[in-house]
Amino acid sequence: MLRLETILCTFSVLSVAARADFKARNCSEVREACVRKGFSFSHVPQQEIPGDHLRVCPQGNTCCTQEMEDKFGQQSKQDFENLLNETSHGLRITFVSRHQRFDEFFLELLENTERSLNEMFVRTYGKPYMQNAEVFENLFAELKRYYTGGNVNLEEMLNDFWSRLLERMFTLLNSQYVITEDYLECISKYTDQLKPFGDVPRKLKAQVTRAFIAARTFVQGLSVGREVAQRVSKVSSTPACLKALTKMLYCPFCQGTSGVKPCKNYCFNVMKGCLANQADLDPEWNQYIDAMLLVAQRLEGPFNIESVMDPIDVKISEAIMNMQDNSAQVSYRVFQGCGQPKPAGITRSTRGVSDVFSTRFRPYNPEEPPTTAAGTSLDRLRIVWRTMQHSVVDIKEKLKLSKKFWSNLPEAMCLEDGVTAGNASEEECWNGHTKGRYFPEVQKDGLTNQVNNPEVAVDITRPDTVIRQQIMALRVMTNKLKNAYNGNDINFQDISDEGSGSGSGSGCTEACTTETYRAATEILVVKADRSGPVEDSAPLRAPSVALPTTLALLALTLHWQWR
Repeated sequence: MLRLETILCTFSVLSVAARADFKARNCSEVREACVRKGFSFSHVPQQEIPGDHLRVCPQGNTCCTQEMEDKFGQQSKQDFENLLNETSHGLRITFVSRHQRFDEFFLELLENTERSLNEMFVRTYGKPYMQNAEVFENLFAELKRYYTGGNVNLEEMLNDFWSRLLERMFTLLNSQYVITEDYLECISKYTDQLKPFGDVPRKLKAQVTRAFIAARTFVQGLSVGREVAQRVSKVSSTPACLKALTKMLYCPFCQGTSGVKPCKNYCFNVMKGCLANQADLDPEWNQYIDAMLLVAQRLEGPFNIESVMDPIDVKISEAIMNMQDNSAQVSYRVFQGCGQPKPAGITRSTRGVSDVFSTRFRPYNPEEPPTTAAGTSLDRLRIVWRTMQHSVVDIKEKLKLSKKFWSNLPEAMCLEDGVTAGNASEEECWNGHTKGRYFPEVQKDGLTNQVNNPEVAVDITRPDTVIRQQIMALRVMTNKLKNAYNGNDINFQDISDEGSGSGSGSGCTEACTTETYRAATEILVVKADRSGPVEDSAPLRAPSVALPTTLALLALTLHWQWR
């Protein structure tokens, strides 16, 4: 009996002590902490109350009402979105700014290249060039349209350019004949066999296609990276994730320990559960980055844009010279295959071509400087290229830093702005229940590895649709980049590999008639007219010799500047 009374007495003392302790723990610090965080609650308990009403935070004695817990949940969602936005901000800005910079530089490079050619042609040769300038204008327009995503087959476009140039030059070199549209169409059928421009079209086509495929695919890759980073950063959180975030970030308030930060490993598990789908993006993302770096090498290597745009004028002038040197043979073989065109019916001037133009087209002379206007224009072209080259180097460095971004994201977010207790004592952090050590092991990355996540209930059978779409977008882009690295344009891989031109067979022989050879020889004796229109005594001869000579002289002059 005495023993029973002793037990009852002890229990009564402990009960009184517990009630005294309960009354001593008030919620004033919680109220002040909530005010500092910007919360506005209709009621905050003065002292702890029973927590049976709580659905997220630990039940028992608590300073939180149902309203407080609900608002904590809403704030957790906002905090997570802000944290994700801040952590991925650098990645997104990298792709946005580098895409814009590369795009602007490349378009400026194209425009300056075209402008430098056009300005010189107009200033030096005036009307004769202006009447035929659309051949080159169309070339640059199609190159730009291809780069900006237009449905342009580079090989076919370049073949068409050479065909148009052949038509113009053949007409000018044979101005004593009437060359009809049907006749020009016939000429184009023999381009392969004639090879009027020598081997230049084949070599230039290889350089242009590789360089432009690399440039267009690279800028498209930057665009895809930008879109993926932006969309993945906006993926909505699941209810289970929000519950875990609320428990980690705000349940310490309910325990009167608002100043205690989450344990680091505890935060890692919460973030790995919330970002499980994002982590699954990492393998495809890393392959995409590797492919981007490969194409960047192309932009710096032997098939870079400078190696194409620098000598393009010289190569075209070389082609024109080939056409002039072989014009007699070309004309004869065309006449054999397409028939002899009708004479123009205009009496040739008694003054020969040599009387009007006293200087034959001269070979390239590296000691002869270009005009001031050309030098200024090409100086700007070189500045644009050097700036663009530095941009590629900068992009490469940024791309390397972005590898494994998505698998490193949980850790990056936990270490952002003091979210966790960091390296503080493992006993002085919030473990989801109280202040103390966090014992569960950190989960691995990815959706399937969250099946036993102790903090977030993750349904591993339902991957996020948006993330899966981005994974597929990266996979497609990576394939395009790898093709571009190998010089293949994936949009036109199914097109048959044909040489320049669209026909075959000529039936022509190598022999040339004396008349054809003599006419061609006269045409080769040319001189650039810098003083204005030629005399009326040779109305047809001025345009016919001015265009090819103009193209070649300007191209060689520009080449000196680049060298």
